[in-house]
Amino acid sequence: MNRPPYRVLVADDEADFLETLMRRLEKRQVEAMGVSGGREALEKLSQRPVDVVILDVRMPGMDGLEVLQEIEKSWPLVEVILLTGHASVESGLQGMELGAFDYAMKPCKLLEMLPKIELAYERKRLGEKAVQ
Repeated sequence: MNRPPYRVLVADDEADFLETLMRRLEKRQVEAMGVSGGREALEKLSQRPVDVVILDVRMPGMDGLEVLQEIEKSWPLVEVILLTGHASVESGLQGMELGAFDYAMKPCKLLEMLPKIELAYERKRLGEKAVQ
């Protein structure tokens, strides 16, 4: 199995969910980093480029929508997939209005998430080509 060409950053304050998602991504040889908060996600992005950010909407401190807006300003080509709970579909839609690529309901299956990540990566690549 070849390593996918994209790098993913996952930001979620639920440790079990984050750990499980990271393990599943690694099993599929996806280069992924995990952080437990919004500020940490922005810090990681400034240190190391990624293609796709999977971002929980509800996190203490800086929530996912605030982080999304910061990513849009500082790293406009990075694609963001938001994670929302059942009660917060509206925040997923709001996130898409703010520039997110897509959103997924928690808990989400990796088999549903992988195609979203791949499509987000393709959109990022097209955006990079357009800028060149």
